[in-house]
Amino acid sequence: MNIVKNEGIADRGTRLILSEILFLLGFFWLGGILQIAFYLIGLIMLVTAIVGYCGLYKIFGISTCSSHEKLLSKTGIGILFFVSLLIVIGGGYASNFFTKKIFLDDYTAMNQSYKQALFYTGQIDREQSVKNYTELQSAYADFRSKYQGYHPYVVSHDAQFNEDLDRIATMIAMPRDKILSGDLKSAHLDLEQVRPVFQNILKRNAFSMLAVSLVDFHDAMETIIAAADAKDPELVIATYPLVSDRLKAVEEVANDTEIQTIRQNLEQLLDLSKTNDTEALSAKAAEMKSSFVKVYLKRG
Repeated sequence: MNIVKNEGIADRGTRLILSEILFLLGFFWLGGILQIAFYLIGLIMLVTAIVGYCGLYKIFGISTCSSHEKLLSKTGIGILFFVSLLIVIGGGYASNFFTKKIFLDDYTAMNQSYKQALFYTGQIDREQSVKNYTELQSAYADFRSKYQGYHPYVVSHDAQFNEDLDRIATMIAMPRDKILSGDLKSAHLDLEQVRPVFQNILKRNAFSMLAVSLVDFHDAMETIIAAADAKDPELVIATYPLVSDRLKAVEEVANDTEIQTIRQNLEQLLDLSKTNDTEALSAKAAEMKSSFVKVYLKRG
């Protein structure tokens, strides 16, 4: 059976590129039914691009294939191959980088709620414990809902990932009655059990603990930079302890010359605030951020 082609060269090239994009989106960015749908549509696009025939075109009497159309030259084939290769390699690298970063950002935001709940139960502060535990329940529920059905590439080969998400959900739910009744010492011990499970997930999937600490520090750093840009030395001084503590967590993982430069800039920013040198605050904050970005781009 002879199939009469009804797709032109530009049409087929577009279908090839679209199929690659759909496969990349399905592989890196989607899960469940949507992932299957994107794979299926991508496969249809790829097959019709190779064959040069579209069944829907036949039904509606459409053809993008001109009778005067010439075959693609070797140069044209080379360009199409280069563009296709660029999409696969560049798109794959970018997708892996950004989906990993988004996962880490989501984890850091959720983990901040966990650390706050852990801190206030350790301080036997009932009001703040209830408040932060409630926020933790909500934050973890959102995190679990997002990543139980969709696995970014960085955790896609972790057979234990969903099981650990369920374990953590059970662990977080366990001290609820204790927190509400005020048995915070026991609740604190229950919440402590969550930390090793989180750490095992990160280690199994080759996450750098330095990267986790850097992201955590970045959020605090932005608050002190905002205070410096506003030329508010009192706010810089008030914000300093939190930023310093987050940087200490980074220093516990690594403390080489580049990280020491971040510390020096932070301490100098504090000194400028204490001497009320408001005009120099913004420039020093920018210098600190620059030293942080240098480390983060290299090892974050």
